[in-house]
Amino acid sequence: FLKILDDPYETFMQRHLRHYGLFTGRNAGCQGGLAAAGSWERSRGYLLPDDNSQDTNGSASDTEGDKEGTRKTPFFPCPDSLLLEQALLNTRQLVFDAEGGRRGPRLRAPRSLFAIPSRQGPSQGPRWPVECEVIKEEVRHIEWEPAEPEEFYQLTGFERTPLCVGEERGTVVYCIDSGTSRMETPSCPSRSLSLSYCHIKLTQGARAILTEADLNSVSPNDLHESANSCTALTGFGQEGLHDYELTLRADLYTTKHTQWYYFRVRNMKAGVTYRFTIVNLMKPSSLYNMGMKPLLYSEQEARARGVGWRRAGANIRYYRNQRDQEGQSLYSLTWTCQFPHEGDTCYFAQCYPYTFSDLQLYLSRVANHPVRARHCKFRVLCRSLAGNAVYVLTITSPSPSPAASLAKRAVVVTARVHPGETNSSWMMAGFLDFLLGDSPDAQLLRDTFVFKVVPMLNPDGVIVGNYRCSLAGRDLNRNYGTLLRDAFPCVWHTRNMVKRLVAEREVVLYCDFHGHSRKHNVFMYGCDNKSSPAQRLLERVFPLMMSKNATDMFSYKGCKFRVQKSKEGTGRIVMWRMGITNSYTMESTFGGSTLGGRKGTHFTTQDLKSLGYYFCDTLLDYCDPDQSKTYLCMKELCEMLHQEIRKKLENLGREADSSVALSDVSVSDIESSTSGSNSTESDGLPAHLLDLAHKYKKKHLRTRKERNRLRLGHVQSREQKALRGNMSLLQSSAALLADQGMKREAQEKPGSGTSQERKIKKVQHIRTERNRTGRAWIPHPSTGIAVIGEGRLWDSNQEK
Repeated sequence: FLKILDDPYETFMQRHLRHYGLFTGRNAGCQGGLAAAGSWERSRGYLLPDDNSQDTNGSASDTEGDKEGTRKTPFFPCPDSLLLEQALLNTRQLVFDAEGGRRGPRLRAPRSLFAIPSRQGPSQGPRWPVECEVIKEEVRHIEWEPAEPEEFYQLTGFERTPLCVGEERGTVVYCIDSGTSRMETPSCPSRSLSLSYCHIKLTQGARAILTEADLNSVSPNDLHESANSCTALTGFGQEGLHDYELTLRADLYTTKHTQWYYFRVRNMKAGVTYRFTIVNLMKPSSLYNMGMKPLLYSEQEARARGVGWRRAGANIRYYRNQRDQEGQSLYSLTWTCQFPHEGDTCYFAQCYPYTFSDLQLYLSRVANHPVRARHCKFRVLCRSLAGNAVYVLTITSPSPSPAASLAKRAVVVTARVHPGETNSSWMMAGFLDFLLGDSPDAQLLRDTFVFKVVPMLNPDGVIVGNYRCSLAGRDLNRNYGTLLRDAFPCVWHTRNMVKRLVAEREVVLYCDFHGHSRKHNVFMYGCDNKSSPAQRLLERVFPLMMSKNATDMFSYKGCKFRVQKSKEGTGRIVMWRMGITNSYTMESTFGGSTLGGRKGTHFTTQDLKSLGYYFCDTLLDYCDPDQSKTYLCMKELCEMLHQEIRKKLENLGREADSSVALSDVSVSDIESSTSGSNSTESDGLPAHLLDLAHKYKKKHLRTRKERNRLRLGHVQSREQKALRGNMSLLQSSAALLADQGMKREAQEKPGSGTSQERKIKKVQHIRTERNRTGRAWIPHPSTGIAVIGEGRLWDSNQEK
């Protein structure tokens, strides 16, 4: 179609008609014909709907490589032209947009970039490996907010700590083949138990599921896919009449990371106390020993009373058991529970589930909203290893010109790189709700910034129910610096997107949402800018402002700013090294708050969403043209850090000096480690490349210092070897000469010749031996040790 513009006749006629005032915007008839052409194209289905075909910003999708706002739309012939009509009949890639007061055609964005479900057509469903067999039974949970905050469990110190029973003494209710992760029909006696029929489902994002009644009725077809959120139980055995022992499946293609659960039980008896014990958890400490309760969802309660997820359980204890795995100790979590209804279907979870299908449903609602869709452009950043879409959202207001668009600063927000940290998705949902809302603050944020949002970085892990890893068997949040695009596509493309964004405009802030299983409250991890005096303490201002906005949930004391070597591959450090000063990880607890009026209570989904609201509010405060808040925060930070330095010096037994300057002290050194979860066993190459790496192991390249040290060692070794050889040769030669002299004296008779004659014969004999061997004894000038030389002595004075 673009070849039409290169046609000489068309170019000549275009200039000729412009000379007479046609096609210059002064001809209303032509404009009307253009509008008519647009309606004609729409009637034939060549144009997208208005809410999808309009660009929210010419530069909003520049990270994908298309800078539409900076390109001039070429002039096209009149829509009534037969050549134009013929071209339009041959393509569906053109849409008409108004630019500069004139409607002109442009190329439609490739459809492959849009994978958001809409009313017009079906969307691609979740994809998973063959090791996870599922049935497509949809599970939905209602959202519910309790009237009063749910309090922590108060430990009594008398909670039971059941020993692991195992298959030897217990009844195996369900077993999964650890080699293939496929369900097998258990061999069980046909007798009635309280939870007698165990039906397992894989609801994506949690890893296992129990269900119904009649042990001998279990079939291999009872796996369940609930749009990505599942816990995998490798074993479920009965210890007593109402006691059950559960074993969690490790992250797929690993033997680690058994910490998160989400399972279903059915056909229980009301009023009976059941005990559940998970026996292969791996972290040495947990929030369950600090008051956190498991979550319970009852389908009958949801239908009858509209009650959703609530905290439940008693006799809760997290403890070390007598088992170990590969030399690492294992831990158990036990709790008791009474179900509210007879024969109900209930779910247990560590945190409020949020699945990949939940995300697709949310994005579908945004895409089909007449107002929100104008501010949000959807793209597929990349495809995961299983082929699932990794979405990236560009949120901003339309700009009047490309220059105004490029003047906007950028903010990057990501979430769910760890699949089991579902609370990060709820924070992301609150962030998007606020940003796409109609409030004045939301409009101001869209007018000021370009937001790049990746709401789910690890869809594969969410779908198969992993806690921490992707299908590569590795922690993605330790591989942001990777060069293996095919093994870690999600983080590789995210890093490259941010790199292009940094080259294009100023990036004010990067934040990755996470969950934390061993600390209460919400806090941030940042990077200390100690190498840049001009930006010193600046990275601490945003977290301090956040703590002032969310006083009952956010703890500034929990924030750390150390840059540790073990965390070099995390998103916050990699983005910080790109030049983003405010690079953070925001951690939300699985439990609740210990601050203010919310002290001793659990977080709800609404609390997690509110953190997204507070994040947006803090961003407005931080970027306010009036920098008085920033100045006050900097002053407060200086005072706080002086106090911490004095306290640290006192603990070390040194006198506190009030004249100590902050520039002389590494502030991050007085902080504790930022380690929350140990992922060292998940570092390195993807699992499927380990054997190949051992086969083609690269030779270790030594540094210059190592090469110099080795070279010096080789020289010294050669000198010592030569010295030892000279010493041995010297000793053997001296012994030989002494032996020959003794033999010669023994052959001579005592009175034969005068003493002068004997001396002359001896000198002649020595001279003869020297001439025969060609060697002489020469004292070494430096060591004083005699060595063998090739020179001949006294050659010039043989007569003497």
